Amino acid sequence: MARLADYFVLVGYDPGKRGSGDGQGQILQRFPEKDWEDNPFPQGIELFCQPSGWQLFPERNPPTFFVAVLTDINSERHYCACFTFWEAVESPQPQSHARNGEGEEEEEEASSLVQPAQLFAPKSLVLVSRLDHAEVFRNSLGLIYTIYVDGLSVSLENVIGNLLTCTIPITGGAQRTISLGAGDRQVIQTPINDSLPVSSCSVALLFRQLGITNVLFLFCAALTEHKILFLSSSYQRLTDACRALLALMFPLKYSFTYVPILPAQLLEVLSTPTPFIIGVHSIFQSETQELLDVVIADLDGGTVNVPECVHISLLPEPLLQQTREALSMVLDPELEVADLAFPPSTISASSLKMQDKEIRAVFLRLFAQLLQGYRWCLHIIRIHPEPVIRFHKAAFLGQRGLTEDDFLTKVLEGMAFAGFVTERGAPYRPIDLFDELVAYEVKRMKAEEGNKQKILRHIKELAEKLYKNENPYPAVTMHKVQRPTEGCHLRLHQKPFPHLDEGTVQWIIDQATAKLQTAPPAVKAEKKCMVPSGPPIAAILERNGNALANSARRLEVVRNCISYVFENKMLEAKKLFPAVLRAMKGRAARHCLTQELHLHVQQNRAVLDHQQFDFVIRMMNCCLQDCTAMDEHGIAAALLPLVTAFCRKLSPGITQFAYSCVQEHVVWTNIQFWEAMFYCDVQNHIRALYLDSAEENHAEQESAEEPPEAKSALEIASEQLRLWPTMSREKQQELIQKEESTVFSQAIHYANRMSYLLLPLDTSKNRLLRSSGLGDVESVSNSFVTNSIAGSVAESYDTESGFEDAESSDVANSVVRFINRFVDKVCTESGVTNEHLKGLHVMIPDIVQMHIETLDAVHRESKRLPPIQKPKLLRPTLLLGEECVMEGLRVYLMPDGREEGAGGSIGGPPLLPAEGAVFLTTYRIIFKGTPTDPLVGEQVVIRSFPIASLTKEKKISIQAQADQFIQEGLQLRSCTFQLLKIAFDEEVASDSAEIFRKHLHKLRYPQHVRGTFAFTVGQSPKQAMQPKAKEKNPSLRTLSKNLVKNAKRTIGRQYVTRKKYTPPAWEQRGSQHFPEDNEDEISVSEELDRSTLTPSSTMRPSEKMTMTHVVERACCRDYQRLGLGTLSSSLTRSKNEPFRISTVNRMYAICRSYPGLLIVPQSIQDNTIQRISRCYRQSRFPVVCWRNSRTKAVLLRSGGLHGKGVVGLFKSQNAPTPGPSQADSTSLEQEKYLQAVINSMPHYSDAGGRNTLSGFTSAHMSSAGKWGSIRASGRMSSYALNVEIGSRLAGKDLLGTQHNGTPAEPSFLRQHRASLYIIGDKSQLKGVKPDPLQHWEVVPIEVFDVRQVKASFKKLMKACVPGCPSSDPSVAYLRSLEESEWLSQIHKILQISVLVVELLDTGSSVLVSLEDGWDITTQVVSLVQLLSDPYYRTLEGFRLLVEKEWLSFGHRFSHRGAQTLAGQSSGFAPIFLQFLDCVHQIHLQFPMEFEFSQYYLKFLSYHYISNRFRTFLLDSDYERIELGLLYEEKGERKGQQVSKSIWDYIDRLNKKAPIFFNYLYAPEDGEVLRPYSNISNLKVWDYYTEETLSEGPPYDWELAQGQPEPAEEPDRQDTAAPQSKRRIIWPCYDNRSRVEPDAISKLLEELHNLEMELGQVPERWKDTWDKVKASQRTEGRQEGNRTPSSLLMSSGLSHHRRSLGVYLQESGVGSTLNLSLDSDTSSTSTPSSGKPGGRRSTSTLYSQFQMSESENRSYEGSLYKKGAFMKPWKSRWFVLDKTKHQLRYYDSRMDTECKGVIDLAEVESITPGTPTMGAPKTVDEKAFFDLKTTKRVYNFCAQDVQLAQQWIDRIQSCLSDA
Repeated sequence: MARLADYFVLVGYDPGKRGSGDGQGQILQRFPEKDWEDNPFPQGIELFCQPSGWQLFPERNPPTFFVAVLTDINSERHYCACFTFWEAVESPQPQSHARNGEGEEEEEEASSLVQPAQLFAPKSLVLVSRLDHAEVFRNSLGLIYTIYVDGLSVSLENVIGNLLTCTIPITGGAQRTISLGAGDRQVIQTPINDSLPVSSCSVALLFRQLGITNVLFLFCAALTEHKILFLSSSYQRLTDACRALLALMFPLKYSFTYVPILPAQLLEVLSTPTPFIIGVHSIFQSETQELLDVVIADLDGGTVNVPECVHISLLPEPLLQQTREALSMVLDPELEVADLAFPPSTISASSLKMQDKEIRAVFLRLFAQLLQGYRWCLHIIRIHPEPVIRFHKAAFLGQRGLTEDDFLTKVLEGMAFAGFVTERGAPYRPIDLFDELVAYEVKRMKAEEGNKQKILRHIKELAEKLYKNENPYPAVTMHKVQRPTEGCHLRLHQKPFPHLDEGTVQWIIDQATAKLQTAPPAVKAEKKCMVPSGPPIAAILERNGNALANSARRLEVVRNCISYVFENKMLEAKKLFPAVLRAMKGRAARHCLTQELHLHVQQNRAVLDHQQFDFVIRMMNCCLQDCTAMDEHGIAAALLPLVTAFCRKLSPGITQFAYSCVQEHVVWTNIQFWEAMFYCDVQNHIRALYLDSAEENHAEQESAEEPPEAKSALEIASEQLRLWPTMSREKQQELIQKEESTVFSQAIHYANRMSYLLLPLDTSKNRLLRSSGLGDVESVSNSFVTNSIAGSVAESYDTESGFEDAESSDVANSVVRFINRFVDKVCTESGVTNEHLKGLHVMIPDIVQMHIETLDAVHRESKRLPPIQKPKLLRPTLLLGEECVMEGLRVYLMPDGREEGAGGSIGGPPLLPAEGAVFLTTYRIIFKGTPTDPLVGEQVVIRSFPIASLTKEKKISIQAQADQFIQEGLQLRSCTFQLLKIAFDEEVASDSAEIFRKHLHKLRYPQHVRGTFAFTVGQSPKQAMQPKAKEKNPSLRTLSKNLVKNAKRTIGRQYVTRKKYTPPAWEQRGSQHFPEDNEDEISVSEELDRSTLTPSSTMRPSEKMTMTHVVERACCRDYQRLGLGTLSSSLTRSKNEPFRISTVNRMYAICRSYPGLLIVPQSIQDNTIQRISRCYRQSRFPVVCWRNSRTKAVLLRSGGLHGKGVVGLFKSQNAPTPGPSQADSTSLEQEKYLQAVINSMPHYSDAGGRNTLSGFTSAHMSSAGKWGSIRASGRMSSYALNVEIGSRLAGKDLLGTQHNGTPAEPSFLRQHRASLYIIGDKSQLKGVKPDPLQHWEVVPIEVFDVRQVKASFKKLMKACVPGCPSSDPSVAYLRSLEESEWLSQIHKILQISVLVVELLDTGSSVLVSLEDGWDITTQVVSLVQLLSDPYYRTLEGFRLLVEKEWLSFGHRFSHRGAQTLAGQSSGFAPIFLQFLDCVHQIHLQFPMEFEFSQYYLKFLSYHYISNRFRTFLLDSDYERIELGLLYEEKGERKGQQVSKSIWDYIDRLNKKAPIFFNYLYAPEDGEVLRPYSNISNLKVWDYYTEETLSEGPPYDWELAQGQPEPAEEPDRQDTAAPQSKRRIIWPCYDNRSRVEPDAISKLLEELHNLEMELGQVPERWKDTWDKVKASQRTEGRQEGNRTPSSLLMSSGLSHHRRSLGVYLQESGVGSTLNLSLDSDTSSTSTPSSGKPGGRRSTSTLYSQFQMSESENRSYEGSLYKKGAFMKPWKSRWFVLDKTKHQLRYYDSRMDTECKGVIDLAEVESITPGTPTMGAPKTVDEKAFFDLKTTKRVYNFCAQDVQLAQQWIDRIQSCLSDA
């Protein structure tokens, strides 16, 4: 029972406090005067009676009533019912007298006067109650007012006394009739269940005022703790609205500031920071404008205003939509039928009261859906003495799939929900409508979704219940309360409200209290029961049905992978692994993983080997990395026991557990996660605690029936709570203690667990993410390193140091702090005693410290472990003499812009990225590894290039794997068209990467050429730095020194300063120079010095020696071949030869970059030469390098002219000169020199008649072979060549045409040809006038300089090997190829060369005099010779050409290749590569004219920059001699030396195998080639684009040959006929020519094998080839017809047809040699199988072995032979061959192809055999015999015993003969 009203208060206007215009109220009387003990009198009532302030009014207002709500300090609500009426006051005047009794008497006197008062003051009657019965209060106060106004004869004191003593039941649906003793009667109904709020009509009114959407906004704002302010001009409506909002929030209770009516004086409360629900009168609207974070609802205007800065999270869809629809069905039923043609007449909304309940029903349903299954996420952690319950928020959100949902997350975090858990979490309590709804009706709601009728029916049912709760008795006896007469408040003579007698009232109250005390206490029987849990969330939410279906396959993959790991099938596991990692994105797969792993843990421990451990760790990490810090799906929770279970032994006594490798996840730093986990575990233990005791009792009974379902913890708790009151005190204490110790032991367990997961493996690094409790998420890496090898610098403090020093460790401290915070929180919440808590705090630092010590040992050991999850590092094979400088650093080779390897759009397997190591050797950088994609994981990927070819190295940062962080890497680019883009593995410390770069740099740019690989090869790198030992052959060394000395002296006097190019003098070479005593073995006098400059007939002995060496040089051999002069011993020569070999430069004094012997005109003396040389750049004066054997025209080369020489040569001779100058005389001599060249030409003496243009055209153009068209091609060509052929031959005009292509001025088209054309650089020959008297002519052309070549090459490299993939590779490639202008440059070189060839062929000599005479000049001169002279198209000739024009004439290989530190700045200029590319273009157009293959050109291209050979080092012969390289004696080469010369190496290889040979070689005699040079005719060289990842570049032959082919199966090991084997060839991986050699190589190889089998000494392939060629020819003749034979040996094709170019690609596809252009001849062989197709040609190939059949077959017959293991018996035709000493077998007698051979030399014994399974049944068992060889045993069986004996005898005799 409760009092209906606690206090009655009379509040009046206080006239004394009227200063500020606003008055104040004062309490005039209150009853009872002393406070109730259980309910003190609330303060500040006078403020709430007049919320808008106490004011006087000029006229009387009708009485008003409203209920204000006050909340006291214990958050109890007091309802203040205020009834206000107005009383007259006399006009204001100062009142000095006391305010109490006398004042009131005066008022009474005054009021008896008749004069009307001008002003009226409010007076309020207030009832204060804790019950909210507004209507009863209105009636009661109305009654008191009526008695006073109408002057009824009832004592007011009695009425008030009765009102204050009236008691009513609080709940239970009682009905009570009360009377206040004035003839009145009221019936009070109490709600059945007081937990449900009472709303009467307020909710319906709120919706009427604001509308559905607005109320939903307010509802969500209130639940998510926003501030809400109601405005209205009616106080009652404010109260109703606030009450309605609270009613809607049921079952949550609002726990913040709640003031339905806020007085004006307290308006500053609105700026409080906490949430609130407050109502304010609308007159204060203006003052609410500046509130920025308050949601304002205007009840009168029907608006809700949400400020910009406030974001209200709305209900999650689809609930929001469903709620809206349900509300509109309730509030606006007409909406449904509004469009019907015949709307039903009867539709109308329910009564307001019913509507109110229906709306509340909608919200009840909403909460039931929102919170469905909440009881499954409650953790009960204590049952006795008080239940302690926690809600697992993360699990709830996760299971509901609403983790992302803002609204629900905020609600669950809010205070209201915390209250909800405390109040409703208890498992044993009375239950109400909500509990039933959420437990039993959720399924129904799910089922009815979308069916409006059913939903509405459900709403009505709920509304009924709610209505019934508020109005349990529908037929109520009517109230009877007197009301005042209408308009009574307007009476003029109204007496003021009388002063009440306190005594009377107090007496009545005392009487009642006494009576209550004697009465027995009314006990409300609370019906407690176990709260039903409802279905678990999973059962309700079958949301993602489809998601589950397609993930079944994924789960299977996860399961398989795990079982493979534990069965140790690592390869299988590795293949499935990426799929598993992808599957881990799904929640189901993560759960599956944790379940599967649980199955593999026995007795809390699972010891794995390293690889298994690694897989498990990687799966766990992948699983965790998608978990949020909340761990809403319980994945981290499920893994927590596992990370302490899986472990591996590092060494005896040291075990590493999985937790040390999965710490990098943010979930471990989240204290809420740990709390939830802790509570969950505690609940399980508590449950076990009570289950055990229960099971002991029930054990007997249960055996009979089925075991019941496992009880949940809440069920057990509710059972215990029910029994609690019945237990004895001791029993209670015992249970409390048990529970407490359970919690305590769990706390210790968790302190350990947390230290496991929070302390990093390497505690020395203060790498704690957790210092502030939570690290920022970004700092957490997902690295999968199982051993944190990555650079742990020092061990953490000494393990013996004890705890004191350890205190300094930040890591330990922050972990201790974190764990302390956790323990404090959970232990206080779960009621652990203080002593226990203190004990825990003492233990935690020790736990952490102990763990740090174990970790130190683990860390030490784990650093020693090889990093296991990574593949073993594969060591590359090295060349002889190549040494590793740096052991492999583990890296990932990343795909670059080339598509082939990455398995992109082109298809093919993804070979990259690959995981392996990068090695640095003295010669190469090598990457060797395996693809990370496990499907190609069996392959080996190798990519390497010579260090010397490195052109660019830059640091990059790349993400090596999708699941890893960005790593530092390097991008290394090589001019062998290779790119290594590597990312260092995290185990590689950054300083190792730095050391790698430093070493690389040191090796790439050695101080001096002696540091390059070609020199250091075979020595250990250290040795290279020590001084050289004394040489064996001093003669050679001293010789080279003399040369050098003399050269040095003379150079001093030279005309041009050439400082830049002299290599550093010996003295500056540090420790490398020779011992001093060598210097003076041959003294060199000054005379010698002079003699070097004068031609001398006698030579010193030392020079003689030089000469013999010089004569051996290539150029000298070539000069003799060309007939350009001989070197007889006396150095005399026949005068009739036009040219002589001059030794003027033998000491390299005149021109250091020229060879020692030069061809000059016979008539020119040596001393003239020295003077002439000064006119030319680098002293490179014109010398002859080739002579056309037919026209005798010569080709000369020189450097460009210096200015002076030009002036003298080309300006008219009689111009006045400024005195006799050297320049003048020189130019005359130069003129003489050129004239001498012209005179040497035989037809020069004729008077030009034959030399006219017309003559030439007719004579030569007819036979001119093939012309490449020289049209203008792009901007590089500075001349347009579209003059007709006649003028094309008149060289000057050809090159002089203007840009626009119009012919030049007619005067140039002279009718005679010049005898000598000088091709010079346009820029040098400015202002040169043609001189009609001269016989030479200058052709100015524009050429590109080295800078342009460099730039173009860089672009070409980027085009062919792009650094990163482009969006449209094919287009990008072509575009960048064009932009590089490389092909334009090649076009230019070819164009000039073809022009020169043409001039030479028509009898004019040509002097090429461009730049310094060693770059483009060399290219042009070499190409001209190659095109004009077939000799240079042979292997030998090409070598000679390169040695002569490139090496001897001083192309600066070292400088252009940037081989040393000095050349680093100048960069790489591929002049020689460009030349080889030109040769390749010509080779493509004339494939039958070259003896060497394309591979030969690639080989040279690769090795001229690789520094493997010494051939292409240094800049000139002079420098080579200076280093003693040039004339190495024959004996020395035989030593241990690795090949120093590339030519020797090529010769040796060529003898072994035909790799450099071109099978199509069938030259025409003396043919001059004229290739097309248009860009459209040029092809990009495949050298630039192809690569073989299986073995690296195929140009280091020993390495490429290294891998043996897989052995064949034993049964077939002796078969002779090849069988077709299919192999898949991957682009960019396999070496195609190896896998599928061209037909001829294949045949030669087979022949070689046959010879080996026959035990003959194999013939050289070349001899065989020549024999075959010869036999082809004779065969062709015998047949009589001259069709070209199948190998195209004949040269009978017309020229036109040959030059179309027949391609035999180096490798491969389409290399059938059926190359005859007439298709009628039979093909030689088919490439796929290699079986001879046409028998005829093959038989000729083997003709030398064919003998007559009879000799061959000494004995033959049929035998059964047992196949190899598990194969059947077969009948075969056997032939015993005495000659070849072998036993062959065939399928049948007629078969010509041998199926197998048994070599008799290998037979050990022959014995009688026994029949085995599957043998022929009919045969006598004595007919079996076995033949035992060294390799295997053959089982035979003859038809009968005699035959068997015969065979045995024959074979025996063969064996004995041998």
